[in-house]
Amino acid sequence: MVTIAVTGHMDLADEAIGRIRADLRELLADLPADAALVGRSCLARGADTLFAEEILSLGGRLSAIIPSRDYREAVVRPADLAEFDALRDAAAEVVVLPYEHAGRAAYEAANRRLLQDADRLVAIWDGSAPTGRGGGTADTVAAARLAGLAVDVVWPLGAFRSGT
Repeated sequence: MVTIAVTGHMDLADEAIGRIRADLRELLADLPADAALVGRSCLARGADTLFAEEILSLGGRLSAIIPSRDYREAVVRPADLAEFDALRDAAAEVVVLPYEHAGRAAYEAANRRLLQDADRLVAIWDGSAPTGRGGGTADTVAAARLAGLAVDVVWPLGAFRSGT
């Protein structure tokens, strides 16, 4: 079994999604064919969702880590609810962390849980520095590297984030 966690940006530009998806698919398809694939994701819009969809399309098992009890209601935008619910329902495992409310502590705990016992981390990440708010992509990449976890960065040439 190979367990791969994901971290990445939520604000991917629509124009970049196809290239990111193709690079992600290529990376995941290069894994040994005989390995049982488990993908671990918080199911946030953007990177987490793309990763979860690709894991399922390859016949892998999805493990969803939900940061808080109110995450769906408090964080998931109405336009993303159907996709979030479909991925959560398709997950072989759903772990809801014991936080009542979404926020920094819940996100940091979710990122620690993502990395726990993972074999590697896929970061759909432009390489930007940490924001200082904790729980972000750069923080998760740094924690994975500090723990000695292999990190694969997916950021195709010309990709960008919306609003940047």
